[in-house]
Amino acid sequence: EVQLVESGGGLVQAGGSLRLSCKFSGFIFDDYTIAWFRQAPGQEREGVSCIHSTDGSTYYPDSVKGRFTISSDNAKSTVYLQMNSLKPEDSAVYYCAGAPFYICSGYNPVNSYGMDYWGKGTLVSVSE
Repeated sequence: EVQLVESGGGLVQAGGSLRLSCKFSGFIFDDYTIAWFRQAPGQEREGVSCIHSTDGSTYYPDSVKGRFTISSDNAKSTVYLQMNSLKPEDSAVYYCAGAPFYICSGYNPVNSYGMDYWGKGTLVSVSE
């Protein structure tokens, strides 16, 4: 059974940084994608990044490009989301998700409907 556990959320002032972690386990095959999504109250879930397990390809929407960086430490089975220059509009619950054989591409937004497994989320709050 695939499991994903997020950590690292918290309260930070605008302009500050946070690093989220997603500890994952249970993928049978080496071909999978880990993604980060966020959802603010009353808003749709938004994909903010993904990374592919084999070729390391990544994706970022324009809203976070240049500020967020996703990385993977396969030895620790952990994916990180480094978030810099945070803005109040980045406040949301951040979810880690995963899917075997899902292609993460810099050209295509990561789709929540393509994810098979989800963590419980971690709250990020950015104050003015």
